[in-house]
Amino acid sequence: MQIYLPIAEMPVSVLLLLGLGAAVGFISGVFGIGGGFLMTPVLIVLGIPPAVAVATQTAPIVASSTTSVLAALRRRGVDIRLGLVLVAGGLIGTALGVWFFAAMRRAGQLDLVITLAYVTLFSVVGGLMLVESLRDLWARRGGRPAPVRLGREHPAYMAWPLRMRFPRSRLYASVLPILGLALFVGFAGAVLGIGGGFILVPALLYLLRVPTGVVVGTSQFQILWTGLVGLVLHAVQNQAVDVVLAVILITGSVFGAQFGGRLGRNLRADTFRLLLAVLVLTVDLRFVLELTLRPTEPFSIAAVEGR
Repeated sequence: MQIYLPIAEMPVSVLLLLGLGAAVGFISGVFGIGGGFLMTPVLIVLGIPPAVAVATQTAPIVASSTTSVLAALRRRGVDIRLGLVLVAGGLIGTALGVWFFAAMRRAGQLDLVITLAYVTLFSVVGGLMLVESLRDLWARRGGRPAPVRLGREHPAYMAWPLRMRFPRSRLYASVLPILGLALFVGFAGAVLGIGGGFILVPALLYLLRVPTGVVVGTSQFQILWTGLVGLVLHAVQNQAVDVVLAVILITGSVFGAQFGGRLGRNLRADTFRLLLAVLVLTVDLRFVLELTLRPTEPFSIAAVEGR
């Protein structure tokens, strides 16, 4: 069954989009992170214009983050004070990201910017996760314990000026690196259509040493508010949010996430990290091939708005 997407200006199969939403929701449930980093590239592969894919994917991110935050609040898994600092930096990054998105779209370079950004981000994040997971796996096979980081070992940047206490996270740290991290995640989320959880969660764990019990809830708290602002800005400034596409994707992802969450609880930690790294690098490979392979039609003619 075909349905016409008014903003993307193309017909698509409803069953295909529902299946895609369910598959990405399942993967998100398995790994406990938002599926924006996977959904946006797949939508682009299916022919959805990159601008529409990035902007529309923000809607499912907001929907999934809302349910995650509500669940985390019930079990006291959100550091509100730390979350508000992250939101402050994230909102600035989101506003800058939407402005940059619009500027690149007007310049006709948005597709190239999105592809290059995905290749760079996924290569770094996926490569680091793969190296770490293989090192831990190799150590376990050799009978050696994996290296453990002590909670009292804090890096120098946490002693920068403007320090603040975060009792829920047992932190006394400068807000400057926290704001910088949140700004980067908000900017990347607005430009690439990703929630940023797969960046923010490891950063909170390894860079700020936030306890695992509040990491996911606090991360989702920031992603919820920055995603909501990004969604509104994309809709108002760029007119790139396709409501029909968003509703279909949300419907499919809700069902898939339920089954994925059950499977994810049974995975070993080292297997979990290895599979996530392979998943990120697989998506990265697709963009690398797009940049390196010679296109079938090197030149094309397209109408440009305002010309």
